[in-house]
Amino acid sequence: MRLLDMSPPTLTRLARELTAGGVFVEDAEPGGAVGRPPKFLDVRWDSRHYLGVKLTGTSVVAVSTDLRATELDRREYVFSEQSVDAVCDVVVRAHDELSAGGGFDAVGVSLGGTVTDRRFVIRAPFLGWRDVDLGRELERRLGVPTVVENDIVALTEAQHWFGEGRGLTDFAVITIGAGVGHGYVCADRVVRSDKGIGLAGHIRLDPLGAVCPEGHRGCATAMLTIPSLCAQASVAFGRGIEFDELISLAAEGDPVALAITEPAGRALGRLLALAANLGMVDTIVLAGEGLPLYEVTEPIVLEAMHADRDAEADPIDLRLDAADFVGWARGAAAVAIQSSVHRLI
Repeated sequence: MRLLDMSPPTLTRLARELTAGGVFVEDAEPGGAVGRPPKFLDVRWDSRHYLGVKLTGTSVVAVSTDLRATELDRREYVFSEQSVDAVCDVVVRAHDELSAGGGFDAVGVSLGGTVTDRRFVIRAPFLGWRDVDLGRELERRLGVPTVVENDIVALTEAQHWFGEGRGLTDFAVITIGAGVGHGYVCADRVVRSDKGIGLAGHIRLDPLGAVCPEGHRGCATAMLTIPSLCAQASVAFGRGIEFDELISLAAEGDPVALAITEPAGRALGRLLALAANLGMVDTIVLAGEGLPLYEVTEPIVLEAMHADRDAEADPIDLRLDAADFVGWARGAAAVAIQSSVHRLI
């Protein structure tokens, strides 16, 4: 309950209400207690169910979870039409198939873009959306409380409550994949900007590196994103190269592949050091579908990261989350759980 920042009287009142509602159950009392024995409570994790949905530009990844964001089931759908109505239709389908008639207590949706008030999408570039009240539309269709959040913020919240950052008051999250994202937890709170997103994609990491679509040479987008790495590999090999093949070739020692992945590994190490140094944190969670880049260049990443770290600073505790797209959907479920819990207070 530390994350809810509640006073003891509020906690006592809430515990009574949640016990009556079946969320808490009384645990066995320890023997040998002197005086009035305390009551120990445990959470019935299966007492509530949530739907987490991650939207990309071409797909919906959905998971059903319990109260601690443990995955119970999943679905993935591919779509070609990016209109709000068409995408909402897919989310409704995911809801209906995963609920199995039992329903959900809340729904969380995450996407790459700018989100305010946990419902209103100001801009979602991968979907071509602007000014969409997605939360209201989905609540109307589903009849279930729905929250919408930026995907990096949602993932950071999930790491803080349930993941690699659980129990920590300060850490960073770096993601690599279709884009580059970063989030911070400072003083036990997820840091948020007025825009709803953190902007790490165009930090210059290599003055001699590749050029991104915005014309920035050696920025994080050019050096670390899957589309950029695949584009570089396709030019170098003279044929289309997908990310998995690039990583496999690099692991086999192919010199052309290594000429792409090794500079990317150094750039990743620099980004990790920057996140720790400027954010004044010692723990970083590295996640995203681009994580195989780290795995194939680990020594290079760590060397670059340590090179940019002050000798007097504490070592960086680097933690990996290899959950892929399901991790993003679980992040969406986490913000649904948060909203559900806060409504009970």
